[in-house]
Amino acid sequence: MQTFDFTPLYRTLVGFDRVAEMIDQAARAEPSSQGYPPYNIEQLDENSYRIELAVAGFEEDDLEIEVREGVLRISGRKESTDDGRDFLHRGIAERAFERRFQLADYVTVSSAELKNGMLNVELFRELPDAMKPRTIKIGTKANTKAKRISTAKKAN
Repeated sequence: MQTFDFTPLYRTLVGFDRVAEMIDQAARAEPSSQGYPPYNIEQLDENSYRIELAVAGFEEDDLEIEVREGVLRISGRKESTDDGRDFLHRGIAERAFERRFQLADYVTVSSAELKNGMLNVELFRELPDAMKPRTIKIGTKANTKAKRISTAKKAN
């Protein structure tokens, strides 16, 4: 396994501390348990996304969804149901799992639904008004009335 030293990169990233932190996290991330459970990420429109996880055999009470510090964590824990059945082949995985997804700024989880063994997590990106693009007409003045404060000392 290769190790990368991003120290030279940090010297040139001014004001991008979060980007540097994300690069560090990605470099340290351990590979998920052989891709289990499989998932899809779908963009529904410009600001809406869906994460689908195939969680066959899991009930709502077995799953936990949490967002903390910009990371969506989905985990599943299933109690062992060894009821004396004798399997010739056991291909439906019911092992515990944890998946983490780094969310972009202003992305929130709007809903989650479990249906037919698929967990659908809906995400929505809502930019604050200050971040939304706006057009400025040329030749117009802003309608603000700011007071001008003089820095010169008054003579007595």
